[in-house]
Amino acid sequence: MASEPARLIDPVDPVPVPPSTRYPLASGRGAGSGRGPARPILKKVKLDSPFFADKNRAFWLLQSAGWTGYFILRSLSGIANSMGLMFLVHTLLLTATGYSLTLLMGSLYRRLIQMPPLWTATISLGTVVVASAVFSFIETWSNATFVRPDARPAGIEYLGAILLDFALLAAWSALYYGINYYLLLEEEIEQREEMESQASSAQLAMLRYQLNPHFLFNTLNSISTLVLLRQTERANAMLSRLASFLRYTLINEPTAQVTLAQEVETLKLYLEIEKMRFEDRLRPHFRIDAETIGARLPSLLLQPLVENAIKYAVTPSEEGADIWITASREGRCVRIEVADSGAGPGAHSMSTESTGVGLANIRDRLTQAYGPGHGFVSRLNDKGGFSVIVEIPSESEYRA
Repeated sequence: MASEPARLIDPVDPVPVPPSTRYPLASGRGAGSGRGPARPILKKVKLDSPFFADKNRAFWLLQSAGWTGYFILRSLSGIANSMGLMFLVHTLLLTATGYSLTLLMGSLYRRLIQMPPLWTATISLGTVVVASAVFSFIETWSNATFVRPDARPAGIEYLGAILLDFALLAAWSALYYGINYYLLLEEEIEQREEMESQASSAQLAMLRYQLNPHFLFNTLNSISTLVLLRQTERANAMLSRLASFLRYTLINEPTAQVTLAQEVETLKLYLEIEKMRFEDRLRPHFRIDAETIGARLPSLLLQPLVENAIKYAVTPSEEGADIWITASREGRCVRIEVADSGAGPGAHSMSTESTGVGLANIRDRLTQAYGPGHGFVSRLNDKGGFSVIVEIPSESEYRA
């Protein structure tokens, strides 16, 4: 076939996608969209985003719950050791002291968390040491006042509880920074995922918009020719069909997916326009299994495949060519094939090289839509022409 070498410029290198790369099916942008890696774990313990949606409320709840737990545990310990009722007053004073100190620490930490890590760690450590000394002083004084009135602490003895208080306040600080750094990480992840989603949508839109100029140029050129030949009725008919086709492309979002049934109807509209140019030289055939019509695919995915067949099989041949569009269900996939009968041995070679948009565009759109959950093969067929086979997840598998 004389024209085949020129045709392979547009498909680039027809490399089949191995079956091993087709599964498991990718769920597209829905995979992990807007959710952080730790979100499923936090949901189980009721600490997912609804709890932290109001950070101020979450802080006060955790602060109050934590120090209430401290009061209860220390009170139970005192009762178990027969420390008397005054020990409850002592514990209540310690709880109020810890609560107040950690409020001051939290106020400082809100500023420190924005600083370089070394400064944050150094100042935080110093803050914990000072707060522990204050806590120990109050604890020693309270113990001597309410629990053991005969005790007379002096000097360094007021720091007798500093190690335990340091451990307590250090744990509080670690929890504070841990939660806040987690929230910052979640925010960064969500911003990144949103940016990736926007970039993906922009790329899909760009790939879709690449298709329009090729088709428009050919159609407007044909209309211009008809006008010059004074075939106004045919020119008006082509303009009307072109308007219908362009209306479809404007109504549908460039990143939207449509059913295979809708895509086939759009192809028929496109082929009606091309039939005005090629008449009986263009012979399309549709073989669409009923169980495949609900499969979803990016809009106008198949149009450039048919355009490619028209360009390299119908245009160079005086006899024209047949084009088959078939769809069938194969396992978990829908197999779509666009094939042609070739330009024939007497056809002249195409003088104009491809722009390279063609099949590379289709591959990029399939990758954006399905990730590894698709198949793509381009090859010569037994009809003497060229075939492009696309495998996409069925609607049920894609939703799963």
